[in-house]
Amino acid sequence: MRSIYLVISLLGLLAFRADKPAYLFYTETGKTTSYDKLLKQAAGADVVLFGELHNNPLCHWLELQLAKDLAQQRGNTLVFGAEMFEADNQKALSEYVMGQITDKEFAKQARLWPNYDTDYKPVVDLARDKKLAFVATNVPRKYASLVARQGLTALDTVSATGKTQMARLPLTVDLTLPGYKEMLGMMDSHGGNTAHGGASDMAANFARAQALKDATMARFILDNWKPGRTFLHLNGDFHSKNFDGIVGYLRQQNPGLKIVTISSVEAEDITKASQDWRGLANYVLAIPGDMTKTY
Repeated sequence: MRSIYLVISLLGLLAFRADKPAYLFYTETGKTTSYDKLLKQAAGADVVLFGELHNNPLCHWLELQLAKDLAQQRGNTLVFGAEMFEADNQKALSEYVMGQITDKEFAKQARLWPNYDTDYKPVVDLARDKKLAFVATNVPRKYASLVARQGLTALDTVSATGKTQMARLPLTVDLTLPGYKEMLGMMDSHGGNTAHGGASDMAANFARAQALKDATMARFILDNWKPGRTFLHLNGDFHSKNFDGIVGYLRQQNPGLKIVTISSVEAEDITKASQDWRGLANYVLAIPGDMTKTY
């Protein structure tokens, strides 16, 4: 009898190794975990930040699954938000979600990402079907571009209306934080120096523009959250990995928030957790590197 159990166990192990999982979840410390555990923790959180890879279909599919499951569990206490919608498009987004305008009217009135129809519309339509709020959390791109070109002081020239569509000023940016420091390193690797207005100046302003986006998303998450709600936010992985970016600005304003983060990574072999994945997020979503892309 013991030998039979051994054979069955070996067959099960072989079957597992022969499988080709489309994704796996890992904990912050690199241990395997499950979607069900993620869902349970997310349902009890104040804010859930899903750090996606913008062109990865598995990210978008899992965002939709998590949105559906949280909607079922949390009902009208669930709020959606996304980097992909800018604050000055809030009126159009709200009107669409409330069923007051059509798809075509929404597309005319809002700046939609090229992959909106395939990757984000399903979640927006879920909010529309369930009559749940959806918040446009990102800063209008013209203001981020302004900072990237001229620095944070350029925001002093923005109109009073414009300032309602971004993080509250003055904005403090710590360029020594991991995410912003990584940006500086990537851009400085192309050469140039601060003294001569080279890549370092450009890199610093580019990182400050990123911080403006992070702080703005944090602002609108907090402006639309209150105790008893769960806010599910979709954003590029860079905006929340390492418990940085949006997380840092949320913590500054409300240290007691229960935040759950998800970071998405691609790897040749997702059945082995990389050391680089440790500390990225509460949950690391590992996806095969050769997964097909949405664009």
